[in-house]
Amino acid sequence: MKEWWKNAVVYQIYPRSFKDSNGDGIGDLQGIIQKLDYLEELGIDVIWLSPVYDSPNDDNGYDVRHYHKIMKEFGTMDDFDELLENVHKKGMRLIMDLVVNHTSDEHDWFRSRPDMYIWRDKPNNWRSFFGGSAWQYDEARGQYYLHLFSKKQPDLNWEKEGVRQAIYAMMRWWLDKGIDGFRMDVINMLSKDQRFPDGPAGDGTAYFINGPKIHHYLKEMNDEVLCHYDIVTVGETPQTGPEEGLRYTSPESRELNMIFTFEHMGVDQELGNKWQPRTYSLVELRKILEKWQSAFQEKGWNSLYWNNHDQPRSVSRFGDDHVYRVESAKMLATCLFFMRGTPFIYQGEELGMTNIQYEGIEKYKDIETLNHYHEQRKQGRSHEKIMQEIYRRGRDNARTPMQWTSGPNAGFTTGVPWIDINSNYRSINTESRHHPQSIFAYYQALISLRKKLPVLIAGDFMLFHKEDEEVFAYERKTETEHLIVYCNFSTNTRSFEQPDGEVLIGNYSKPARGKRLTLRPYEALVFYRQSET
Repeated sequence: MKEWWKNAVVYQIYPRSFKDSNGDGIGDLQGIIQKLDYLEELGIDVIWLSPVYDSPNDDNGYDVRHYHKIMKEFGTMDDFDELLENVHKKGMRLIMDLVVNHTSDEHDWFRSRPDMYIWRDKPNNWRSFFGGSAWQYDEARGQYYLHLFSKKQPDLNWEKEGVRQAIYAMMRWWLDKGIDGFRMDVINMLSKDQRFPDGPAGDGTAYFINGPKIHHYLKEMNDEVLCHYDIVTVGETPQTGPEEGLRYTSPESRELNMIFTFEHMGVDQELGNKWQPRTYSLVELRKILEKWQSAFQEKGWNSLYWNNHDQPRSVSRFGDDHVYRVESAKMLATCLFFMRGTPFIYQGEELGMTNIQYEGIEKYKDIETLNHYHEQRKQGRSHEKIMQEIYRRGRDNARTPMQWTSGPNAGFTTGVPWIDINSNYRSINTESRHHPQSIFAYYQALISLRKKLPVLIAGDFMLFHKEDEEVFAYERKTETEHLIVYCNFSTNTRSFEQPDGEVLIGNYSKPARGKRLTLRPYEALVFYRQSET
């Protein structure tokens, strides 16, 4: 089958915050249908839809109550079918979020087939990613069940053949409906060490991340389901290195097409604790990205992303969301789009949407954020210090409503939005997208170039200026094409030897003139030439 996903650009939609069509303050499927022309105008190829399954919404849809129903707030299965049909009519594809490490505790399986889950008479010391013990006592059964996330998200027992077959049947149901693939939520956590040993300080990740049978399960999933459809699969695989990543994505492995890597998402945090900041250098970030580019040079395939529904807004995290918001948003996109892999855009990234800072904790909705706040307050930490951590890393940064217009509620809803809209919507919204210097127009240009230049798919990757702490420079090269990319991650002006080739794209209206290459604050320039053969 043709590897069409290598040429694709993916756009992630977080439905609750994308567009509300009925005034209840919650984004929905009809709202997405209304905005398909916008996505077509942007030029994207694939929509990744965050969970829309029936759910009690303890973790914003990642707690599935019924895999074959749509969450009432989002619409009906008829709405979904209409969405899928319209996406395909526009020549785009749609992939679903596959959440199969766990379900909701309100899923019928948990009540009628509890043996599909993981139970123990005595819990070990593993802690949940959302705080507290990863085990919850069930009075009726007299045992503890495992929940790596919320206590309302019991983990499925993938050791059981019946569990796996039930999941595969559900996947076939959606694929037969015509969807174009899956983004697989925490897919490398399916296999648990059946000894269930204690972990150091409650950290059990060594016993369930990339666990003993994970590759067996994914090969089986591919053989029984995935290989029979012309689709794309991308796995969310935290705490996975390049060697393990190749096991997931190499064609001979027959598992996944690509994975989401997390190393670059941890560069600004201390010892794997997302709430504890650390100062990092561009040298560190670049080494991480180079490591993955180099490891996948010959086989395997990268996903390319700066943010998603779980991460802060990229321009606030890696750029400058004040003075150089427009320039740094374009620079970050440039740095990403010319590397080897499939680029993922998170809704609003193409506008340069920024992080949010609500004054009170009561404005926040994310379960992880709320649990962190209350746990830390119990330990005696001040409100102000905890809020600074939430401002920096809280997941609601990415979940504020899409900023469509400068009018009431940013054009997201005619009602009361489920979460407060960022007050900067009056100046950051889609109304400016037709301006030739808009961030949106720049994304359009980048997407267009990806469809025209074979070097972006087949070209080797090599870094320049490896120890430079302000400028990220690299080349992509085939026998017939040569690209050189310069990205200034600082507010300083920098000067370099002028590269060969014509300027293909840049994020300032005109490159600085001179015998040497001059990079202004957050400037990005890409040079292109036909290679000598």
